[in-house]
Amino acid sequence: MKGKNVLASLEAMLFAAGDPVEPAKLAEVLDIDIENVIKMLGHLEALYDEKDSGLRVIRIDGKYQLCTREEYADDVRSLLEIKKNTPLSQAAFEVLAIVAYNKTVTRSFIEQIRGVDCSGPVSNLIQKGLIEEKGRLDLPGRPLVYGTTDRFLRCFSLNSLDDLPDLPDNSDEKDDSQTSLFEEGGSGDSVDGGKDSDEKQEDGE
Repeated sequence: MKGKNVLASLEAMLFAAGDPVEPAKLAEVLDIDIENVIKMLGHLEALYDEKDSGLRVIRIDGKYQLCTREEYADDVRSLLEIKKNTPLSQAAFEVLAIVAYNKTVTRSFIEQIRGVDCSGPVSNLIQKGLIEEKGRLDLPGRPLVYGTTDRFLRCFSLNSLDDLPDLPDNSDEKDDSQTSLFEEGGSGDSVDGGKDSDEKQEDGE
């Protein structure tokens, strides 16, 4: 298969999928090795940048997705009649920061850190697709474990949780810095290709 056709196939599959796709799946469909798929995806991303296209290719936790650029989010929202969402509340930001920096946590762990009941913020974050249940601990009561989602990475322009900036050493400033991080990271307004979504600007509690 010629390079041009591979690019066109990758573009079509990413657009149709909407959600992030693993390069191994793309390689399987095209019957080529993963290294070539990743190389061609990088080429496709560069072509979009060179043409100043309204689309771009992003990488999320090793997966690839086609989405619109942030600067065109308002036009896309107007066309699809998508309302801008309310920003996350302070409590939701704090819970989200705890989950993200600890990768997997129980609700009791979150409440131990915050010192208050967190059932509301946790439920809201689950509804908004920013965190999800990751299983249960093998402990009395089998407590649920929560972790962040691909949507969280997409909203804050992260490839993986390893891309989160280091926390300051001063524990007194920890919560404020975490909230500031997410407020800055979630300022974009990209909309995913292949589906009517408002993934980049997340709403709050």
